[in-house]
Amino acid sequence: MKNLFIKYKEIITYIIFGVLTTIVAWGSYTVFVHLFKGIISNETTRVAVANVLSWIAGVAFAYVTNKLWVFESKSWKPSVVIKEIITFVASRGVTGVIEIVCVPLLAKTGFDNIFYNIVEKLGLSMKILFTDGIYSKVSLSVIVVILNYVFSKLFVFRNKKNEGEEAAEEEAKEEAE
Repeated sequence: MKNLFIKYKEIITYIIFGVLTTIVAWGSYTVFVHLFKGIISNETTRVAVANVLSWIAGVAFAYVTNKLWVFESKSWKPSVVIKEIITFVASRGVTGVIEIVCVPLLAKTGFDNIFYNIVEKLGLSMKILFTDGIYSKVSLSVIVVILNYVFSKLFVFRNKKNEGEEAAEEEAKEEAE
């Protein structure tokens, strides 16, 4: 079991922190939808605003957890951190645009009604299951999670373990001189 964890540590930690990021994003989405219910009367606008704000919260949480625990980028050298943040936010921007555009679009087309009917027939009545646009958000999240991993692996934190160690060694040498 331990060998299996070691072999798949990156994927396992990505999934764990991905779930936590999803909780942060969905939780803040639900809070924002309900918070703006009395302020923004148009459902599509309310869903869009809540989605943008929840995306920002999720990206901030995801960067920190991905850097520290998933891809183990060790360097805090400003040039490394700035490059990571820029490429992380840019790659999340691509998937964020997909989510920001498609969640309200799917919600407006009635995509969620399919799931509301299923949930009602099952006799479930949990309030979160009836949050505006939640099923559209869940459906798109699966696609977004896969894309985010690929982008982080290929563009943001690629070989960061080695680069981070090298950068840390360089910083130590510079401080010693």
